Amino acid sequence: MDRFYSLGHSSIDFHFKQSPRDFVVEEIPLYEFSGEGEHLILLVRKKSLSTSEMVGILARYLDVKNRDIGYAGLKDKHAMTKQYISIHKSLEEKLDTFSHEGIKIISKTYHNNKIRIGHLKGNRFYIKVKKVNPTSAQKIDEALKNISDLGMPNFFGYQRFGNDGNNHIDGEKIAKGEKRERNPKTRKFLVNSYQSHLFNLWLSRRLEINTLVNNFEPKEIESLLNMPNDEVSKLKAQKHPFKLISGDIMEHYPHGRLFDFNGEQNDIDRFNSRDISVTGLLCGSKVKMSQGLAGVIEKEYNDEINEDGARRYAWVYPTEIEGRFKPIEAQYEFNFTLPKGSYATVLLEEIAKKKIN
Repeated sequence: MDRFYSLGHSSIDFHFKQSPRDFVVEEIPLYEFSGEGEHLILLVRKKSLSTSEMVGILARYLDVKNRDIGYAGLKDKHAMTKQYISIHKSLEEKLDTFSHEGIKIISKTYHNNKIRIGHLKGNRFYIKVKKVNPTSAQKIDEALKNISDLGMPNFFGYQRFGNDGNNHIDGEKIAKGEKRERNPKTRKFLVNSYQSHLFNLWLSRRLEINTLVNNFEPKEIESLLNMPNDEVSKLKAQKHPFKLISGDIMEHYPHGRLFDFNGEQNDIDRFNSRDISVTGLLCGSKVKMSQGLAGVIEKEYNDEINEDGARRYAWVYPTEIEGRFKPIEAQYEFNFTLPKGSYATVLLEEIAKKKIN
């Protein structure tokens, strides 16, 4: 899928291949572990294994079911990652003799509750890209400053759509009853890919609207956007690169309740100061829908499917961003922190302004 990008520079050439040496992820837990309780909390470093593969290896060694091992999120396979998992503390002694070339237990503690999906605050990344010349490095520096100041669109990364990028096609067929999938986890994953695909299409359309508003006068584009001149003028007056449209659904950031945007300047100011952010639709049932002009746009990327829907932040704010150019090696190193559910590869694609997989 070709998509729009938020940054204004021309594309930047660099080489990136996901590998444990050049892609490192460290999970940031949602809460501090208590140090006591019936659950053993392990900080585990894994290499060249998916989270599911790591869990399967540990489950077989401990002679338990995969579901008995708790984890907060799925981490990339082609990376060096650190994440927390939980098992019942009665299994602690068995781990004393555990050994695997791709898995290392770094530390142990205890907690009252099992770790569950979503129990993480975010992830800290280290990424290295290669074949970077001084001109490209300067453009990367400027792009990082822009992202640090203003944030970035929260697309789903290519990992969401499978090796061939087509998981959403099967997901749509399953969601509409045109194809059956007996494995409930596989079914959910594929349907989620379809929801993610529609979200990405919607978000790209919104970035396209931003680009048109930034680069043309209201009279030139009102018919193209199917918006009244005064509405286009209101968008143009907004300083933020992501233009809020009447009827958008906002959410307190980094978490909180949903509410409607009615064009009030106070909400625009709160968006500019990162108190709130705009959300996009993951289609399905039991989900709040955008209204007004925003709803008209959203409707084009909605589908009635037999799955619960949700809202997802469309715009997020990476933090603790650092960048270093190594001219002798022609390499550029990144460090940054993203909220849960956001993709480091999306940040790289925003900087490169092209697909990197």
